Amino acid sequence: MMSEMEVTQSAPLIAVIAGEHSGDLLGAGMLAELRVKYPNAEFIGVGGPLMQAQGLTSLVPMDDLAVMGIAEVLGRLWTLLKHRKLLVQTMLARRPDVFIGIDAPDFNLPIAKQLKQQGIATVHYVSPSVWAWRQGRIKGIKAAVDHVLCLLPFEKQFYDQHQLAATFVGHPLADSIALHSDKQQARADLDLPEQTRIIGLLPGSRKGEIARLGPLFLQTAQQLQEQHPNWLFIAPMISSARAEQFSQLIARYSPQLRIQLIDGQARTAMAAADGLLLTSGTVTLEAMLIKRPMVVAYRFNWLSYQLIKRLFKAKYFSLPNLLADQALVPEFAQQQATVDNLAQALEQQLDPANQAMLAQKFTQLHQQLQQRANQISAAVVVDLIAQSPKHLSNK
Repeated sequence: MMSEMEVTQSAPLIAVIAGEHSGDLLGAGMLAELRVKYPNAEFIGVGGPLMQAQGLTSLVPMDDLAVMGIAEVLGRLWTLLKHRKLLVQTMLARRPDVFIGIDAPDFNLPIAKQLKQQGIATVHYVSPSVWAWRQGRIKGIKAAVDHVLCLLPFEKQFYDQHQLAATFVGHPLADSIALHSDKQQARADLDLPEQTRIIGLLPGSRKGEIARLGPLFLQTAQQLQEQHPNWLFIAPMISSARAEQFSQLIARYSPQLRIQLIDGQARTAMAAADGLLLTSGTVTLEAMLIKRPMVVAYRFNWLSYQLIKRLFKAKYFSLPNLLADQALVPEFAQQQATVDNLAQALEQQLDPANQAMLAQKFTQLHQQLQQRANQISAAVVVDLIAQSPKHLSNK
């Protein structure tokens, strides 16, 4: 008869919470590796379609957690608190072998703290930007988390200085995206013209982001088209709802724009483009790995920006610049994100000499991030399960 310890080893209960699509991608790769180690593992928590395809039972809709900015969170506070209460109650009742919070630190860390206090091993995947702003948060992170999985190499150095266990795992996108992205093949896949200069517009995946950045991106594209009538603009949309929202903005702000909306396939659309105008976030990392020139812009809700600008300490906010520790790509926030600034910067990015420099730098950064992230992150979790108080108590 199988002992309780053997059951725990062969079929652990693993809790995971991802707050948005980028976290769903990270979580899915890690869960796939964990299932190789534990074929009968049970996964509960919050995730999107990719994590659910790996067997996760999502207790609340992931999209309910996909909120950015302080003011935006306040508007959804009741829903967020209700979900968090349910998740904590469920996990304290079920007592998972390990809890993994993926990004969304303001949502996940309070959950992790309560679970850790009850003897449950906790991991946080994607370091909070504690090195960039609100550095005092390190105390709270140490109280909530047993181990941090870092996407960026300098993040581990920060945690080492503060005596918190951390592992640099790289990024699974660097493992899955080829070092060379074939522009002509991508255009063929999307039925786009071979010779036309194509600019990709990626104003974000959230309703609020598109509302703030959509008009700016479209007006910038309109100005560029007036100077370059033969240019074609493309915009991959994550869902039919966001496509409808963006279509309404096109009708209002740039009805004459030569633009084609694409259903999903953002990575292929970026590969098909000569240059990109995009929002901040994981999409800038994808653009860097695909080796395309880019201009990054972001606009926060006014209240969020007033608070953030007083606390933010890093020199840059876009991932390519943070990784390189230099201004490889132009980035504009808030009042600096204007049509003239974006249009001028994009034209400069398309200069052949600049493109050659970027391709070299981006390739170096790509290779630095190729660490087999899914396997390394899963190995850390397996080790924590073996060392967890729940597991040890069964010995």
